[in-house]
Amino acid sequence: MTMASAAEPLTIGLLGAGSVGAQVARTLVEERDLISARVGAPVRLIGVAVRDVEAPRDWRIPGELLTTDAESLVDQADLVIELLGGLEPAGALIDRALRRGAGVVTGNKALLAVRGGELAATAAETGAPLHFEASVGGAIPILRPIQESLSGDRITKVMGIVNGTTNYILDQMDTTGAAFEDALSEAQRLGYAEADPTADVEGHDAAAKAAILGALAFHAPFTIDDVHCEGITAVTGADIEAAAASGYVIKLLAIAEKFDGEGAVLRVHPTLLPRTHPLASVRGAFNAVFVVAENAGELMFYGQGAGGVPTSSAVLGDLVSAARLLRQGTTVLEPSEPAEIVPALPIEKARTQYYIDMEVADEEGVIAEIARVFADHHVSIEAMRQPGIVSVDGEVDTDHDNGAVLQVVTHPAQEKSLAETVATLKALEVVRAVTSVLRVEIEQ
Repeated sequence: MTMASAAEPLTIGLLGAGSVGAQVARTLVEERDLISARVGAPVRLIGVAVRDVEAPRDWRIPGELLTTDAESLVDQADLVIELLGGLEPAGALIDRALRRGAGVVTGNKALLAVRGGELAATAAETGAPLHFEASVGGAIPILRPIQESLSGDRITKVMGIVNGTTNYILDQMDTTGAAFEDALSEAQRLGYAEADPTADVEGHDAAAKAAILGALAFHAPFTIDDVHCEGITAVTGADIEAAAASGYVIKLLAIAEKFDGEGAVLRVHPTLLPRTHPLASVRGAFNAVFVVAENAGELMFYGQGAGGVPTSSAVLGDLVSAARLLRQGTTVLEPSEPAEIVPALPIEKARTQYYIDMEVADEEGVIAEIARVFADHHVSIEAMRQPGIVSVDGEVDTDHDNGAVLQVVTHPAQEKSLAETVATLKALEVVRAVTSVLRVEIEQ
């Protein structure tokens, strides 16, 4: 392992100077004495690798620190902070640093969700620290509690709001009645959403974080390919209103849930939450992660999930932790063998409640016919609601006797059974359309 002597400063190389990287650089320059005191040894930022040294940045990095030669910087530093994002060249640079024994701090969720297990194995082989708290939840300390504080417990479920963009959009739709497109435009104006919001609104960003959370919670080599992913683009104002009328709010949740004796299902999708659930109160662009463990019970971690200044807090915390290990010359031990093998299960194995919204014929016997379909597929109905009549153009209008809106909430059922139920419902003559199918998370 690379280790600076007591007389020499521990050298730090920073890769990337975006909103987070610029704040990390500022702290390492302006508050070097504070960070050194926390580490217990002097630290020194020796370079910041960027693509364009002339590009404007949130904080003006001294010119002598800027370089375009990332590989050379990695070869000189005792500790490398990777904030480039993406799979490459970030992956190659992290691998290069770990193989020479340098510590690595990264917030690269996309890379970790694909190669996290491989990079962790390399770190264990060389004894180099690899920390990545900033990859999930921004400023929220969640990964270290899962890895360390709860290491003597059995985690059964992790459920989180881990994407601020989608939470802001859904919150606006719920509280102001805004349409999806208008809420997205406002999120972009405020800087919560990228010009191309696909990774956020289609759930890909949350899926990467679900893979990381699941891998740590269940000690399994999950990747993003193991995550069932649905975004929020299909959520309508009618869905939001129907949820509110029944005491629910819709959130995009990243869920990793273990089913004893089988494995774990990792999923990202819009979900109905009771308004009494702790996660239901998470507003705007904030994030939160809800953990259920056998002994600790229910825990929730809440805070700012994005932004340069908040996320830099997680990066700097990892830096201090990794730097202490390097200063002490402590070898990072290879992880022990897991106590059980937890395979990834397909979404069909998930078991939860469901909300189904249908347009049906307004005639005698319809409800009984629909109820029989649920019974035939062993899906029990918890509640059924008929809020209004559907006119020819699809609008709810109690003055027209053309059709009715029927909303059903089921008891917990397996995804496979629910899918078969919906397929049968769609084939019924009395069902004009199944307009929404959303999962419901009940309170534990």
